[in-house]
Amino acid sequence: MEQKLSFTDTVYQKVIQQLSIIDSFKGNWEVIALKDSKHLKELQKIATIESIGSSTRIEGATLTDEEVEKLLKSVKITKLTTREQQEVVGYYDTLKVILDNYTDLELTERYIHQLHGILLKHSGKDQSHKGKYKTLSNQVVANYPDGTQQIIFRTTEPHLTASEMQALIHWSNERFAKNDMHPVLVTAAFVYEFLSIHPYQDGNGRLSRLLTTLLLMQQGYGFVQYISFEYIIEERKEDYYRALMEGQKNRYGKTEKIDKWILFFLDCLTTLIKRLEAKYEIYSKLKKDLNERQKSVLEFVRKNKKVRMSEIEETFAKYSRNTLKKDMTYLVKEGLLMKTGERKGTRYHYEE
Repeated sequence: MEQKLSFTDTVYQKVIQQLSIIDSFKGNWEVIALKDSKHLKELQKIATIESIGSSTRIEGATLTDEEVEKLLKSVKITKLTTREQQEVVGYYDTLKVILDNYTDLELTERYIHQLHGILLKHSGKDQSHKGKYKTLSNQVVANYPDGTQQIIFRTTEPHLTASEMQALIHWSNERFAKNDMHPVLVTAAFVYEFLSIHPYQDGNGRLSRLLTTLLLMQQGYGFVQYISFEYIIEERKEDYYRALMEGQKNRYGKTEKIDKWILFFLDCLTTLIKRLEAKYEIYSKLKKDLNERQKSVLEFVRKNKKVRMSEIEETFAKYSRNTLKKDMTYLVKEGLLMKTGERKGTRYHYEE
């Protein structure tokens, strides 16, 4: 593994710079987390919905964040009839287990199998192989909204899967225990190797992102639960697959390097930090002055990035047009939203 993680001087400097940003924010966030649980609960709720929606869409699902939220609110009375619904609820259940129990979950085959079982527990066609290593060859496939697929790379053969997973788990736990490599680098390397092995017949991509959250939280980077890492991956889906392919093209060879994957992973984390800083500032300074209607309107625009007044009126039909227009004027005045255009061409924007 160390050979794959050997960097040129230029890459090494970039890695050190990114890790410095991440660790500096980690220290600052620990202070925030101790004093402000109210706003953090709101942020975690939003991040959970975004993570579920994004991670399942990366694998080809089509449910929007709004549809995900609606499904989870009615899950106790809704029969999960579609594959997408089953994947959403399975992801939610697994993420909840991680968020509630991350300090007690060890990085072992047993616990990884259990998380995989929870992830697929609602999917009828996956019952025979959930929580078990694959028995058939598989490959990493990129799924796109138009239904097309692209093979990214081939993965470890079934007869080698158990031994490679055992070696990966041993290496990762040894690094964490000895503290002889930065824990974020260990996490990034683990995720790359996990995806390269692709140990299960299905659910590998989703589980890799859940394990990312687990490992980062275990190493003290608890801020990842308040902003969606998966959302950033979805935004940069092409870069995500390209970074994986760059290392994978030389799989098992002496020239296999994962520097581009490491830089991509760290860049996503620093992007996450910038967004969390901005979002927390808004919540802590301004949201306390908003009523529930205004909070809902702000969240609607944030999720959709750019909206017309007519879309706001349609979504919040129980309120009068005059009331909603006053809300928009106030949100723009406070700097929470940006307004462009005039009359029918007016758009309201939310900038991360």
